[in-house]
Amino acid sequence: MPEGDTVLQTARRLDTALAGHVLTRSDLRVPRFATADLSGRAVLDVTARGKHLLTRVEGGLTLHSHLRMEGAWRLYAPGERWNGGPAHQIRAVLQTAERTAVGYRLPVLELLRTRDEEQVVGHLGPDLLGPDWDPETAERNLLATPGRPLGEALLDQRNLAGIGNVYMCELCFLARVTPWLPVGGLPPSTVPRLVRTAQHLLEANRDRPVRTTTAPVVTSARSRLREPGRSHEPGPRNEPGRFRDKLFVYGRGGHPCLRCGTPVRRVERDNRPTYWCPGCQAGPTP
Repeated sequence: MPEGDTVLQTARRLDTALAGHVLTRSDLRVPRFATADLSGRAVLDVTARGKHLLTRVEGGLTLHSHLRMEGAWRLYAPGERWNGGPAHQIRAVLQTAERTAVGYRLPVLELLRTRDEEQVVGHLGPDLLGPDWDPETAERNLLATPGRPLGEALLDQRNLAGIGNVYMCELCFLARVTPWLPVGGLPPSTVPRLVRTAQHLLEANRDRPVRTTTAPVVTSARSRLREPGRSHEPGPRNEPGRFRDKLFVYGRGGHPCLRCGTPVRRVERDNRPTYWCPGCQAGPTP
């Protein structure tokens, strides 16, 4: 599922393949921009901003795309068969002499002036993987609405940019609270630790092909969410296959919790599945 880390990886791949090369073909398959032609223009760079992608080309233009739940950009060599989905799911084609980038199932695709990028990303909070990352601002944003459920607040990109449903569920698990606990119900020291843990988790996974929150690379991140004076957190119960399970709760509905063995619960709201462990996480539930 595309979140801040996977979007950054996508931006890097696109930038490596396209930046500095002239487009020999462009095809934007959305009604508003179907007649736009970027061929003959060089790609300047591809940049991630939260979960948004900004592809800048010569002439002061930016192609803005957002992957949301199912979107993807795929790269192909000349003559290689496109296999990212049926043709009717293709929303964009950017081709150079060496590579072709094909955007599948893109729910957001628009062409705008580069000087107007703030119109589409200016509302975002500090980017967890960006140069503007500022934990103190992220903390203030979360605490500004103390009555709001924690999970909802974490998903609001205006508070901090880059967290999606997977990280939201995992962060709430690591904080030992349900996603429906109001932000104001957290202990005073939890929000700062939660924000820093979120950044550490995305940072630890930014170069990994498969996202994980259980592997040793994130051990220090988990420790940041322990309450002062709490004894060392035990490892997962299925210790022999400990790192076979990449995530603590997300996607594990009905399976034993890796920490306590209680079956993980799942509920779907607004087309988003939410996972939590009733044995480990305190707070209200649906």
